[in-house]
Amino acid sequence: MHDPSTPPPLEVNPQKARKGLNRIVHAGGYSIQGLRAAWGETAFRQEATLAMALVPLAFWLGQNWMEVSLLAGSVLLVMIVELLNTGIESAIDRIGPEWHDLSKRAKDMGSAAVLLSLLLCAGVWLGALWHRFG
Repeated sequence: MHDPSTPPPLEVNPQKARKGLNRIVHAGGYSIQGLRAAWGETAFRQEATLAMALVPLAFWLGQNWMEVSLLAGSVLLVMIVELLNTGIESAIDRIGPEWHDLSKRAKDMGSAAVLLSLLLCAGVWLGALWHRFG
């Protein structure tokens, strides 16, 4: 039971109080805002532009649904990892501009994740091209 002499706890994030379709609509809006913000990042813009060519090409190159999903999915995975890396970098930059070993470590790990996703994507595509034309 709430003690009337103490004020009720403040709601930190109004999104948490939303329910049902209202919450989904607002979450979708935040996702669109995130994609718009990501478009301002050169690396994301390059990967998105490449995805506009590679995802349709996956439907031509893939010989069944599994190959198409691996080809297209590996491209989308690169974009997902890039979004997460940019989020990490933004959070670190928000904390402060001074150099700190843990900040560098977090940014380096995010960059390494992007590299691994790019290597995976390249491997999937090279394997599919080899299988189809090799």
